[in-house]
Amino acid sequence: MKQIFKEVLEELLQVFQGRTLDVLIPPILFFVLLRWFDLGIALIGSLVLSSLFLAHRLYKQDNLVYAIGGFVGVLFASLMTFVSNNASNFFLPDVIGTSLLVIATTVSLLTKRPIAAYVSHLTRGWDYSWFKRDDVRPAYMEVSVFWLGFFVLRLGVELYLYFTSTVADLVIANVVLGLPLTIGVLVISYIYGIYRLRRLGGPGIDEYSSGATPPYRGQTRGF
Repeated sequence: MKQIFKEVLEELLQVFQGRTLDVLIPPILFFVLLRWFDLGIALIGSLVLSSLFLAHRLYKQDNLVYAIGGFVGVLFASLMTFVSNNASNFFLPDVIGTSLLVIATTVSLLTKRPIAAYVSHLTRGWDYSWFKRDDVRPAYMEVSVFWLGFFVLRLGVELYLYFTSTVADLVIANVVLGLPLTIGVLVISYIYGIYRLRRLGGPGIDEYSSGATPPYRGQTRGF
């Protein structure tokens, strides 16, 4: 058990590596500035911070996914907020983004191309044909079902808060539903996914790549 939690921690560090700050911090700054200044200052401050994150990633030649996602999200949210003059609209992209995740995950399950497999393929670079095996794919299908439940729950909470709550409530929900809950989902997904792959009895990705024959050792690290 100690070993599995060590693996989970290393996997989480590999996934995040501090990049989620690019997405989480601008909304918090927006709320802080809104408490002391007007809406325009709050929008400008969050845009400037997001731009600095993006510039830093460009300078360091680092992974730009989170920085670009954060900047585009803040820019879109700022435009929506400015046009409507409603501070709550700053968090509208979160609602839209979660809605798209619900749709994408549902489609991936209906087509038997689980989104969890695509995420693993893109982040790890593993041969996608391995994910299609009958003794591998069920694990990723089941984890994708779990993700869908999480996305639906998150969307329900976001919609409720968006229509009924204050900006302060939205900020708190944005933080809680972001990194902390995502970490919990990833930990459960990793532990269950590894367990399920071993139960299915298929080859590990290294065995598949090397053309190994049964009996397989199975996947021992990474999901």
